[in-house]
Parts: sequence; structure tokens; C-alpha cells
Amino acid sequence: MDIVVKQKKDIAVEHCEIKIVNKKQKDKKTIKTLFTMANPKLDRLDKQILKMIAEDARVAFLEVARVCEVSGAAIHQRIQKLTSMGILKGSQFIIDPEKIGYETCAFIGLNLKNPETFDEVVEKLKEIPEVVECHYTTGNYDLFIKICARNNHHLLNIIHDQLQPLGLARSESIISFHSAINRQLPIADMLED
Repeated sequence: MDIVVKQKKDIAVEHCEIKIVNKKQKDKKTIKTLFTMANPKLDRLDKQILKMIAEDARVAFLEVARVCEVSGAAIHQRIQKLTSMGILKGSQFIIDPEKIGYETCAFIGLNLKNPETFDEVVEKLKEIPEVVECHYTTGNYDLFIKICARNNHHLLNIIHDQLQPLGLARSESIISFHSAINRQLPIADMLED
């Protein structure tokens, strides 16, 4: 097996794909795309828009247009462009888990007995509503997940009844007492570039 890196240059985006390729097959069939990276080219207006909507996702486009000194249609077009580039992934209301009875937040490092089952395990994790994040990672774990549970007993049940049957070699749980920092990227720093 070999790792192949492909780069495509575009006016707006430099795209890099990292894939695992099976060298034994004549057609060098891709086994799996690990991830893609994009380095979008953003101008000052894009950065201003991102800063404003990161601070308040409900801000009116006309207010953004007024501050940026452009038309409302220009802001709408830029929002569409930022969305199609994958920079904006939608807007949502954020629910405080503690306020609805989910008092335990845990981060769990998972080691799989068979790492080739990544995709199947991730699909099964998607079926567990308390799993709110899942990351492929380097280091000691194959996967790193975030779980919101009603309490420690509920967390134990999730680990025992839903995670262990996924084929784990081992897991390590870290319970969060409190989230001291939870924020968007510092878009204001981008404006200085």
C-alpha cells in the first residue's frame, strides 16, 4: 500500500487529497480517501462577513451589507459562495445540554480490535444520539468521541451496551467538569492579513 497526495489548483481553492492506494492492483484503485484539505482564497469582504456572522449568526444580511458598504445582493452572493466552498456549514441554534438534563460530558478514546472496521464503527456511532462528535486521530486512539449523557450511570450504560459491542480493544473515558472555552475561530485576526 502507498499514500498518494494529489493537488489541484483552482482560482479560489488549492485542493489537496490524501488517499491510501493499493499498489498491487494494476489500476491503483483507491482504497480510502483519508481526508481533503482546502486552502480557500478569501478577500477582505469575505473575512468581514465571516467575522460578523461568527459573532451573530442571526444578523440580517442588510445589516452586514450596511457595515461592509455593499449591496444586500452582494452579501447574499458571498454567503452562497462561502457555503459552496464548504467554509460555511449552515447555521443552528445551540442547545445547552445541561439545561435539558444531560449533565455528563465525556470524551472517550477508542481503540478498535480491527482498525479496518473504521467505516462500519463510525456508521454505528452515528446511530447513538448521545455521540455528538467523532474524530479520526493520531496518537493513542483510533477514534476520539464526545458524548453527552444524563449522568454517570447513563454514560456507563452507553459504554457497556452500545460502545463495547462495536469491537473495541479498549477505551479510555475522560469526564469534563466544565467547558472553559467554547468559541468560533478568531476571524478578527484574519482581517489583519
